[in-house]
Amino acid sequence: MAINVSIVGATGYTGQELIEVLLRHPDVRLTGLYSTTDKPQKIWDLIPSLKNKTDLICKKLDKKDIVSGKSDVVFLALPHTFAMDIVADLLKAGKYVIDLSADYRIKNTKVYEQAYNIKHKDKGNLLKAVYGLPELYRSKIKGAKLVANPGCYPTAAILALAPLVALGLIDPDSIIIDAKSGTTGAGKKAEKELLFSEIDENFCAYKVNSHQHMPEIDQELAKLAGKNLKVVFVPHLLPLKRGILETVYAKVKGSKQKFDFVSLCGKFYKKEPFVRIRQEGDWPCLKDVTGTNFCDISMKAFGENIIIVSAIDNLLKGASGQAVQNMNIMFGFPETTGLI
Repeated sequence: MAINVSIVGATGYTGQELIEVLLRHPDVRLTGLYSTTDKPQKIWDLIPSLKNKTDLICKKLDKKDIVSGKSDVVFLALPHTFAMDIVADLLKAGKYVIDLSADYRIKNTKVYEQAYNIKHKDKGNLLKAVYGLPELYRSKIKGAKLVANPGCYPTAAILALAPLVALGLIDPDSIIIDAKSGTTGAGKKAEKELLFSEIDENFCAYKVNSHQHMPEIDQELAKLAGKNLKVVFVPHLLPLKRGILETVYAKVKGSKQKFDFVSLCGKFYKKEPFVRIRQEGDWPCLKDVTGTNFCDISMKAFGENIIIVSAIDNLLKGASGQAVQNMNIMFGFPETTGLI
């Protein structure tokens, strides 16, 4: 039996990806679309590529309408700091909620408030939220009512490092992450730095070692390491639309020991449908993963150092695809449904 689904923030990049994926999901019936539109409009008036795919009406954001709607699950594809104004009411109404913002990812409210410059308004549900990285938290996601969908940079970073940190193969204090993202990672907003004339034929670092996703990476890797840690993280903006490629550097523990890193990581992710461990030195490219929900990872040790390269589509495995993967787990559907 199909479940009813609503998307709040339907006209953003992640909202549009959610619509595309869910329209081909055999167990989903899209029943509600909401955005900042001034008046109700057919969604294809706002996103022309959806014409002849759906005639659904996109309504103006209205909290009461969203909460009272006939949805079993609500995807919140809203900017950071907005979800915590509505999640409590959705949960009280019996909805399942998958939040694609950062509002329920970081468990330490002081860290969240420092990163996002706002007081957290829903600390009770923050404690109940499950971090939605299936490869690490599948069993908890199965019973969750509120899933905090991971950020795009953290997804690529955590998946690249999880086996090595969990197995104690690298020094967690030595981790350096050199990350590069397409412009859709910043969302659909008008800012000078995102203008075509600014990004075309350009390449730059930004928020060097101060990006708001750093606490999320630190939090999840610390759980695996069994100790607090702080990664060095340098994001860059690529002059293209989508995709994330991260090059990670770390020190191998016990430099005289020789590990078959590829084999160990392959075993760690053996049953994971969306993680592809490539052979040593077979470095992934963005074209290998864009338009998919896969994370491709390769690695190679060089003496005391190891280099890991991880690639994802920031709008799919880094956002909407992973959100649907989480929904599939929550409702007992085959995990790849709608995604492969």
